[in-house]
Amino acid sequence: MQNLPTFVLVHGAFANSFSFAPLQAELALLGHRSVAVDLPGHGFEATFPSAYQTPQDLDALSVEPGGIKGVTLTDNVARVIEALERAKRNGPTVLVAHSRGGITITAVANARPELVDRIVYVSAWCPVDLDVADYYAEPEMADVDPGALAPALVGNPAELGLLRVNFRTADPVALAAFRQAFAADLTDDEFRTFLNTFQPDENLDAGTSADRAQAATWGRIPRTYVRLASDASVPPAVQDRMIREADALTPDNPFDVRTLEGSHLRWLVHPKPAAELLAGLAAR
Repeated sequence: MQNLPTFVLVHGAFANSFSFAPLQAELALLGHRSVAVDLPGHGFEATFPSAYQTPQDLDALSVEPGGIKGVTLTDNVARVIEALERAKRNGPTVLVAHSRGGITITAVANARPELVDRIVYVSAWCPVDLDVADYYAEPEMADVDPGALAPALVGNPAELGLLRVNFRTADPVALAAFRQAFAADLTDDEFRTFLNTFQPDENLDAGTSADRAQAATWGRIPRTYVRLASDASVPPAVQDRMIREADALTPDNPFDVRTLEGSHLRWLVHPKPAAELLAGLAAR
């Protein structure tokens, strides 16, 4: 096992290490080591307010404190670096992120490129020319509903110091918006099961221009972008734009681009193709 890489997996917004369990099982059956990192305030560090339980009290939920308040991108980066330092003792590392997790791994690679042997974005944010929030105003995001979470948003983010979403809602409008954005190709049961792995709170720090990909550090790491062909949350057009911007930043080290079929979440629910793709990268 010494020469095989360890896959270090970083989740997206409102998610946690639990969502990688099926993928890790497939990787293990292919003979590969992996570790799924819970970013600060996620997994068993998450806050599930009592008002979030049934019967829900939405008025109380809108003001109840959450432990993720004050968590920063710097905190996320430190958590992933700690995991990479430990994994590196066993051989090469492949750093993999999904969705919002791409912001974190980009900042990690800027800070400690020597810890990463390959960096992999799975429909993940890879900010190069713009801050992540600014991409939402660009033509490639024109068909994305910026208010997909709005029907289930609880409380005032500025007052709570975090973003809180009621994923346990029974509101058909909210559920339809979630489904369209993240999981249009999952069954009803798969969709609801995944919603039940989400946590209600997410931190507010999505980084600044200082956290965009840097050519001298991030740019020297071999990299792969795995496009999700039917993603309605981070659509292929914006995935392709980030690939182009990154390749222009470091033309001598372009993205190795792959494509998986499916929505934003399908690859985690049906992970065999993704595991085989990652195993192929490890073989390289």
